Amino acid sequence: MRRRDVLATAAALAAGPAFAQSPGAGAAAGVVTVQLATGLGAIVLELRGDRAPITTGNFLRYVDQKRLDGATFYRAAHYAGQPGAGLIQGGLAESRPERALAPIAHESTTQTGLSHTDGVISMARYAPGSATSEFFICVGANPQLDADPAAPGDNLGYAAFGRVVQGMDVVGRIWAATTSPTNGEGVFKGQMLDPPIPILRASRL
Repeated sequence: MRRRDVLATAAALAAGPAFAQSPGAGAAAGVVTVQLATGLGAIVLELRGDRAPITTGNFLRYVDQKRLDGATFYRAAHYAGQPGAGLIQGGLAESRPERALAPIAHESTTQTGLSHTDGVISMARYAPGSATSEFFICVGANPQLDADPAAPGDNLGYAAFGRVVQGMDVVGRIWAATTSPTNGEGVFKGQMLDPPIPILRASRL
């Protein structure tokens, strides 16, 4: 699975703000626990503001301002030839794109020391510095989504910023939910959940 195959940001699925926030805007320190109450059960996240302060601070703004209430998980990617590996993707693009905030500076895995292992939450993006409201949770190991300084082109990977500490069974149910064979464009075709799984409420614990 190529790293660009997980792209879904304002540029790909919804129109978003054009200007990035300043690098330190809303940065979060310390470890914060957040619960996503979904239509299939609760997912509890441990967000690493101590290692990814910009990305964590951005996600917490969406939580604290209730912008994720009414969002959806809308994509379930299963990698060909990699049984048990993929991701689920959620955010505002398919439900409330007007709630997206400005893009944030990119924190690569080489900066944070985090990696896209099973249950890790990370930000979807197009170009580095374009991430807004869209995020994904890894199912199985996704090392191809880490930064790779030796790779050509865009080698900065995705901004991992925490992990699921409770509710991987819910992640699995979302990943196994029905997808449309026709919805979605490009690599997204056949990966769009039908129907999407609602995020009823996002809150700190």
